[in-house]
Amino acid sequence: MDMDVGNVCVEPGATPGSSEEAADSERAPPQRKMSSPRATVAAPTTTSSIESQNPRLLSSLYSFLVIVSFFLIGFAAFRNTLTWHLQRFWGASGDFWQSQWDRFIDFTGDDPARLWVLNTTIFTMAVYWLFGGIYTLFDVSCRPTIIRRYKMQPGTNEPVDRRRLAKVIATVLMNQTVVGVPMAYCMYQAMRFRGLTDLRELPTFHWVLAELSFCIFIEEIGFYYAHRLLHSRHLYRHIHKRHHEWTAPIAITAIYCHPIEHVFSNLVPPFLGIFMLGSHVAVAWLWFTLVILSTLNAHSGYHLPFFPSPEAHDFHHLKFNQCFGVLGVLDRLHGTDALFRTTKAYARHIMMLSFIPAREAFPEPAKKAF
Repeated sequence: MDMDVGNVCVEPGATPGSSEEAADSERAPPQRKMSSPRATVAAPTTTSSIESQNPRLLSSLYSFLVIVSFFLIGFAAFRNTLTWHLQRFWGASGDFWQSQWDRFIDFTGDDPARLWVLNTTIFTMAVYWLFGGIYTLFDVSCRPTIIRRYKMQPGTNEPVDRRRLAKVIATVLMNQTVVGVPMAYCMYQAMRFRGLTDLRELPTFHWVLAELSFCIFIEEIGFYYAHRLLHSRHLYRHIHKRHHEWTAPIAITAIYCHPIEHVFSNLVPPFLGIFMLGSHVAVAWLWFTLVILSTLNAHSGYHLPFFPSPEAHDFHHLKFNQCFGVLGVLDRLHGTDALFRTTKAYARHIMMLSFIPAREAFPEPAKKAF
């Protein structure tokens, strides 16, 4: 992806305006300079060459439009076929999910405050510690041994330091309860102001996909700029530095951070899309699940097969001033991934579709011996 600028070479013999040519032009008689036949012949030649190029340009443009049109038609057909099959699945199971949701609401009650505050807190904590706990078992026991082949920074946290781990667990629990519960209440009040949807009726399959896509877009913007702001000199020193104590992070350090950072970097960006759309609480839980799984994977320290690549955020913890976003789109736009794109970590930044570890598929170049 890097751009190399080459040198422009000029042949000595092709240098215009040499002294010999200047002398010849001075010796040339006036008749040769003002020769009308040569002038009349040159104009038609230029016009005919331009006219001959126009059909070629139009033909190339026509071919390009045909190719693009076929591609768009094929893409639309594939998308419609995929969504048709997914819609059939959703339609066939829609009654099942709706009936299960009705049973859940009958059990918990249809109090929106309880659903948005208490149930959301319990649900998100359960997801975080269930999957984060699995990663933590890997870090504490270093088993199964094969898992160590997938570490992005080999030799780190093998095993993880128990004292540091205890500090992380205490900080995360404080953020999830002391900070998280009041924030959940504030978010509920914001949703009340926005207008709550009918809790009993689940949204359609297509609408859920549309809302999730919008939330991904909004979170990328919100998280990138909030995260980059935290790396400013004063905010980093007093707030964000705690999170970067782990240059080789583990999964549950995802929300090991200052409470102010937890609010404005971890909670607000994912909530913005939900608030803007006035989403159903079930869609919010689905979206929060995806966010939690994504951040646990990004901080895990493992590049596992068939999982989204965590190489970019791991590189961010290693170098501090690269890869601030989630998807990498704004990093590319602002050039905050320039160093990352020159490394082998960037070559590994793909979803591995085999069981070959990324570091073996894309090994570091051998160091030259001097």
